[in-house]
Amino acid sequence: MAEDEPPLTGVAWAASPEAVPAGWTVIGVTVEGAAANLGKGFGLKSGGYLCVSSGRAQAPPGPVVTDVLVLSDRSPQPAGYARAPEFPEPRPGGSRKKRLYVKLQPVGAADTAVVDIKLSSKSKTLPYYTRAGEMGNFAIWCKKGPVLKPVPKPRSISTGLKQLSLQSSDYGAPAAPCSIKRAASQHEALYDTSNIYGLSAMDGVPFTLHPKFDTRLSTGSNALLTDLNVKSLADIEAEYNYAFVVEKTAAARLPPSVC
Repeated sequence: MAEDEPPLTGVAWAASPEAVPAGWTVIGVTVEGAAANLGKGFGLKSGGYLCVSSGRAQAPPGPVVTDVLVLSDRSPQPAGYARAPEFPEPRPGGSRKKRLYVKLQPVGAADTAVVDIKLSSKSKTLPYYTRAGEMGNFAIWCKKGPVLKPVPKPRSISTGLKQLSLQSSDYGAPAAPCSIKRAASQHEALYDTSNIYGLSAMDGVPFTLHPKFDTRLSTGSNALLTDLNVKSLADIEAEYNYAFVVEKTAAARLPPSVC
C-alpha cells in the first residue's frame, strides 16, 4: 500500500456535506465531475452523500475497512458486515431501497483493506477498482490494497533495570591490564617452541598449571630447567641400589617338616 493511500477506517453517508463530522471526508463529485448527490434513489427527498474516514500514512491501530457492499433492503445482512453509520442519526421509520454495509477488521487480522472509494455513472468501468454496487444513479467502486502492519516500538530498559544484577560487583569484572599481560607472557613461555627440536615443555600434557602455582616460571625457553638437579648414572645407582637380601634369605629357608 502506497503512503498516499492509507486504509479507510470508516464509510458512512451524510444528509448533506455540512453534516459530515470532523475527521471524515465527503465524496462530493463523481469521476466524471458531476455532483455525487445520491438523490431520491437513496430513500431521502433531499438525497445524501457518501463520506469516508482514513488513517494516516501508517496503518492505524484500530479496525480498517476490508469490504463494502450495497444491497437491497430485502436482502439479509451479510455475516461480518455492519450497516454504515448515518450523519445525522436516521429518523425512526425511514425506509431506504438500498443499504450500505461495511466490513471492519483489526489491522493485525486484515491482509487487504479498502483504500479508496469513487462514484461514477452506471455505465462506466474503473480499472483497479471493484464494483460494490449501485445506489441512486451512480455505481460505487472501491479500491483495495495490502495492509502494512504497525511496527512495534522497541522496549527501552530503564536505568534502574540496567543497574539490577544477580551477580556480585567483582564477578565478571575485567582483569587489570597488568595481570592480563603477565598471564599472557607466562602462557607463551610454557608453549615456547624456539628450541632446536621445535618442541615445548608442555607438549603432550593435557592441562596447564594455574597461575598461582606458576610463580617461579620466567620468560624464556630455559625457565623450566632452573631448579633441575642433574644426576649421573653412578649417583642414581648408589641412591637406588637394593640388594634384595631379605627376599633371598626368605627364599633360602626350608619349609617346616610335616609331623
